[in-house]
Amino acid sequence: MEDPKSIGLYGESKKLTPAGVSSPVRAFGPNPLFIDSGKGCMIKDVDGNEYVDLCMAYGPLLTGHACREVVDAAEAQIKKGTIYGAPSVPELKLIERLCQIMPSYEMVRLAVSGTESTMHAIRLARGVTGKDGFVKMNGGFHGAHDAVLVAAGSGSAQGVPGSLGVPKDAVKNTYTVEYNDPEMMSSLLEKNKDIACVIMEPVMGNVGVVPPEKGYLQEVRKITRENGVILIFDEVITGCRLSEGGAQKFYGVTPDLTTMGKVIGGGFCAGAFGGKRELMENVAPQGKVYAAGTLAGNPVSAAAGLAQIDYMRQNDRYDKLNNTTKELVSSLRDSMEDRRVEGCVQNVGSMFAVYFGKESVKNGTEATQVDRETYLRMFRYMLDHGVYLPPSALEVSFMSSAHDDKAVKKIADTFDGFLSEMKA
Repeated sequence: MEDPKSIGLYGESKKLTPAGVSSPVRAFGPNPLFIDSGKGCMIKDVDGNEYVDLCMAYGPLLTGHACREVVDAAEAQIKKGTIYGAPSVPELKLIERLCQIMPSYEMVRLAVSGTESTMHAIRLARGVTGKDGFVKMNGGFHGAHDAVLVAAGSGSAQGVPGSLGVPKDAVKNTYTVEYNDPEMMSSLLEKNKDIACVIMEPVMGNVGVVPPEKGYLQEVRKITRENGVILIFDEVITGCRLSEGGAQKFYGVTPDLTTMGKVIGGGFCAGAFGGKRELMENVAPQGKVYAAGTLAGNPVSAAAGLAQIDYMRQNDRYDKLNNTTKELVSSLRDSMEDRRVEGCVQNVGSMFAVYFGKESVKNGTEATQVDRETYLRMFRYMLDHGVYLPPSALEVSFMSSAHDDKAVKKIADTFDGFLSEMKA
């Protein structure tokens, strides 16, 4: 029998790029899938196998693969030109829409990625305040630039590099605290007056899905304001996903600055950072905080992103998507309870995560204590039965408006099948 095409392609890929992948989380044994196409909530690999997709490219595809409205918008712009290196109407229209729907946005600067957006936002906070320190959550992810690559630890001491090649000096001003622990943050800010900002995912999305406890985000807003510290919400994942106005509208808490990515590119590279006018006016060339990029504000990304955002704002699609996810999560929880499997399913809006071995996860430290081995067994079982999950136990499963009742039933039945086999 001839080997699957994915195996041969993976072998070739490993010769040319580290581990054969362009981002670490895509690698899994014995070989990652090579995807040939996607439509709606389905993807097809190069061997012709089809899967219900719960990875959704790690979040950007809110409307599913190859959404007609998004594709049409991108194609129309491509025919007019792919990049100008100058302002364009699609760029302005996307900025206008973001300022309309995001509570914190009075001014916006577009970027190319979430990593760029968080890097620029932290630099802006430092530049405005004249302070070097910043706080992140243990387990919070803000891209791959040096200052935020700090080893996950539960203490509030200054960070140590989380990757080779990151100088110690690059993270000497990076502090970590636990998510859902306002007292820890308050104590740190009161003791350290060199802190420019707190950057945080309002819903943690790189250790699975960890929601804020009741009143937590409101308390963080109060603490940062009382200490004169800029609050940055990293909404690269949650922005325009949980609601048209992101997590800040979903929870009713407005930060000083917000970073975005994923959804606002409609499947193309995109990012943004913005917030209060008095802060954003410090960005070059209007101010002295430098932020630039040749591909920033790319008209194709802007056109596709705007089309995706506007598609979701019609016909109650956000409510329908969140309700569909809620129904699926309820089914998964029922299966775990019926099969007496220790674990939990946590979700916010159209994001969810399955954890084994813990009844709840409320911060980064607890996320590291879950049973990852069982998750990987589930991943393999689900993959073999036509459901594609994120390969990591600490990633997020994403739903899209293209996931219909048939897909939900397929996911729920396959998950129950795994639990049944697991308990046999």
